[in-house]
Amino acid sequence: MRKSNKLMRAVIITAVALLLVGAFGLYFHFLRSPSRPVAGNALLHLKFAGHSDGVWSVMFSPKGDTIASASIDGTAKIWQYADGKIIHELKHPTGVTALAFSHDGEYLATGSYDSRVRLWRATDGTLLKTFSGHENTVWFVDLSPDGNTLASSGEDKLIRLWDVNSGTLTKTLAGHSLNVWSVAFSPDGKKLASSSFDRSIKIWDVATGNLERTLTSHTQAVLKVDFSPDGKMLVSCGDDSTIKLWGTQDWHLIRTLSGDMEHVYSCRFSPDGKQILSGGRDRSTFGELLQTMLGETEKNKGVTVRLCNVADGSLIQSFAEHNNDVHSVAFSPDSKWIAAGGEDRTVRAWQMKVSDK
Repeated sequence: MRKSNKLMRAVIITAVALLLVGAFGLYFHFLRSPSRPVAGNALLHLKFAGHSDGVWSVMFSPKGDTIASASIDGTAKIWQYADGKIIHELKHPTGVTALAFSHDGEYLATGSYDSRVRLWRATDGTLLKTFSGHENTVWFVDLSPDGNTLASSGEDKLIRLWDVNSGTLTKTLAGHSLNVWSVAFSPDGKKLASSSFDRSIKIWDVATGNLERTLTSHTQAVLKVDFSPDGKMLVSCGDDSTIKLWGTQDWHLIRTLSGDMEHVYSCRFSPDGKQILSGGRDRSTFGELLQTMLGETEKNKGVTVRLCNVADGSLIQSFAEHNNDVHSVAFSPDSKWIAAGGEDRTVRAWQMKVSDK
């Protein structure tokens, strides 16, 4: 009898627990009202659907006629922007985490889970070089303005600088204590900024490889950095739900932009330096876990992309077309288009007018 009673109590407790989890799941998945988008003059123009797993990086070509995307499905795709047609599919043995066009648009660099960096001819999709040296996943890549240096960062806590022409490793920058999520060259190519899970941003001298400054205002992982076109500011964003603007003359914190995103995964300056585009997660970790378990639905869309003014941090417009996290955002070279790629396996692009603010 005692065993029977214990078994009955265990069954009841399990049933109640399952009911509670189910109730929370229904609430987060269907009933909870996500953040409402703020309307503006940018309109959804095109949806690029061709990846079979999350999109981790997007970037317009310097000419603006193509857009590239990197996905965990093991491919980087180059799309014709006008009609969304895939021009080239660059196949990798594992998931692709990052990509970057050269400033002349002739080359595309990619990073992936297999610890390698690859350089492709963007015009025909030919693999030109493979750079081996990282010990784990490569999280980010960037090409210097003159196209001669390739920077990569990874899970091994290191940043590597490569000579594009010879394919040789020229410098290894060590200083972060955890994963290095992103790197960015300054417009003159003399500085390199890096961001890490260790909550810091580091500024490096490219010529010497010396560490010049460490910025420590973020309270959680810093996921992305980007220089303004004139090089006078640096923007950073991360898991602490904030976007921060830094003055590069003395590296002082100019402003912190806070919103209702749980995490800000990506941030970019517009080509004129007047706006910042950001993308991320609009839900709590629990809500996001339930969404992943229960699947995506049109009923649980939330704001995942935001466009803000640099001058005062004010919100210009926000977007809720993606069904899940947005990992990467990008401006077209003429600022007339913006794009975002995310966990829902799509890249979406909006046509916009440049704000006069």
